[in-house]
Amino acid sequence: MNEVLNTNKMRELYSIYHQEYIIMAEYRMLQTENLQGIYVIPSYESSLTWFGVIFVRSGVYEGGVFRFTLNLPEKFPDENVPVITFASKLYHPAINASTGVLSLNEVFPQWDKKHNHIWQILKYLHCIFDNLNLKSPANTEASLALKTNRKLFMDKVKECVMLSIDHIYDDPPSDDKHYITFKPYDPEVHENAKSIMLKISEINEGSHGISWVQPGSFQSFSKEETT
Repeated sequence: MNEVLNTNKMRELYSIYHQEYIIMAEYRMLQTENLQGIYVIPSYESSLTWFGVIFVRSGVYEGGVFRFTLNLPEKFPDENVPVITFASKLYHPAINASTGVLSLNEVFPQWDKKHNHIWQILKYLHCIFDNLNLKSPANTEASLALKTNRKLFMDKVKECVMLSIDHIYDDPPSDDKHYITFKPYDPEVHENAKSIMLKISEINEGSHGISWVQPGSFQSFSKEETT
């Protein structure tokens, strides 16, 4: 009896460690993709929850700073498609207006662990701000406005962009140590930090560039590695 219990315990521990390894491998893979303007980090409390923010640098949503959470299913990567939920209010055909959930049905009807990866979801997230026309929109009102009342659509988008900027310094809704937060620009603190980041970028061959928020604005910019 004890041998059976010990075997089951070992299998459970192996399953946990194996999943953690897969998740960290996914995170490392994401880092090599250099998706500009998107920043994510696994939660301090659970690797199944990732906190993220996207700085939109072009298109009709340009200037927006939108926070989101990526939740992996409990048995990842062996079951459902991960879920991205926006914490920021976002008027977009691909995003459910009530829940803030990004619809992934068109690109990930199901999750295939042999071919699908988290970086692909985030790349799609990056693309939705350029491609607004969807076959199966999650927000039919936004989709209809885009096609029939462009002015209304643009007004709603601008409202979301300004709202995201107005709330960029809000206190975090979570006590998690890894929740991404922002502080007002302070030259005494941030100029020194920027200098250190630039030096690190120059000496690290594997660096794919670094980003920060430009002084006096909410526009992020990057220094790419030179070859």
